[in-house]
Amino acid sequence: MQVGIDKMHFATSHLYVDMAELADARQQAPDKYLIGIGQSQMAVIPPSQDTVTLAANAAYPMLTAEDIAAIDLVVVATESGIDNSKAAAIYVAKLLGLSKRARTIEMKEACYAATAGLQLAADHIRVHPTKKALVIGSDIARYGLNSAGEPTQGGGAVAMLVSADPQILVLNDDSVVLSDDVMDFWRPLYHTEALVDGKYSSNIYIDYFQDVFQAYLKEQSADLADFAALTFHLPYTKMGLKALRSVLPMATTDQQTTLLAHFEHARRFSRQVGNLYTGSLYLGLLSLLVSDPDLKAGDLIGLFSYGSGAEGEFYTGRLQPNYQRGLDLELPQRLARRQRVNVAEYEALFNHQLQWIADDQQLDYQNDPQRFVLTGQVNEQRQYLDQQA
Repeated sequence: MQVGIDKMHFATSHLYVDMAELADARQQAPDKYLIGIGQSQMAVIPPSQDTVTLAANAAYPMLTAEDIAAIDLVVVATESGIDNSKAAAIYVAKLLGLSKRARTIEMKEACYAATAGLQLAADHIRVHPTKKALVIGSDIARYGLNSAGEPTQGGGAVAMLVSADPQILVLNDDSVVLSDDVMDFWRPLYHTEALVDGKYSSNIYIDYFQDVFQAYLKEQSADLADFAALTFHLPYTKMGLKALRSVLPMATTDQQTTLLAHFEHARRFSRQVGNLYTGSLYLGLLSLLVSDPDLKAGDLIGLFSYGSGAEGEFYTGRLQPNYQRGLDLELPQRLARRQRVNVAEYEALFNHQLQWIADDQQLDYQNDPQRFVLTGQVNEQRQYLDQQA
């Protein structure tokens, strides 16, 4: 029996800031952002969106009544959690109208956790092939205004439906994992923004990729030429390019050209959105599959997942004949319709998120076009609204 990703859908804010404009405001050369880290736009997440609403907005459009009836496992992977005890997946399951018989859990290990959720879901479906699982990587990347990490912020959610006989990608049982205690990135409970040693983290990322990729090649008696494309966790798109370039000497000139061309398709959407932590690898996969006209059924896709702290995993999937039927094909048009905000507007939105205090709070959500929104807090409980109910 084959198990894998049956459907994929993405959600982010309707707002973005232009990276060249942000560079000017920070007295940086625009090419430092546009080329140096490979980002052209950055999603600006308004106060009316959080991990829960982004996840629900990502999943809702792709689910049919049949899917909803079959889902018995919901995993929300995030490092932007809203509660130290209660799983974001419980809120998401309620907003989506899922069965109360479904297991609903939240997973955390920096940017890696959605991959852990995906592997858990795949194993679950192998045991329960008539069921389906919903896995969502949902995050808001925050480092602070005027910080070194500011240009690598962003946010959004990628939802994946996992099933037997999937439309998009069959997951192979070939994962190689590496995990160790590394202090390259962390966020204590008393911080609203992450702490990061950027250069060190970038080096660890490359080291982990080299380790698990070389181990994969050895264990599977494989070669770089076996892959149609490689996809990467993309905290910023230049990071994935550095990882790809680290293995290109193994390939012929023609193979190098092909892999680089596929990578450009894989980073297309991330260039326009920025970092979404747990969802970044899967936005890259979605971008590749939506944008690349040269892929075909049977192609082997390699996926490198990385989470600071640190954990890395390399695994593969086989592209299916009708893979486009399960994709979010309207995503390019939705990204093009977003509203551009200036730097002052971006800064105001950044500073006006829901406060981490006990007081009741009311948010301005009326201008948010998303279906699911956060309206505020009452009695220390977040209030969510389906605007189309």
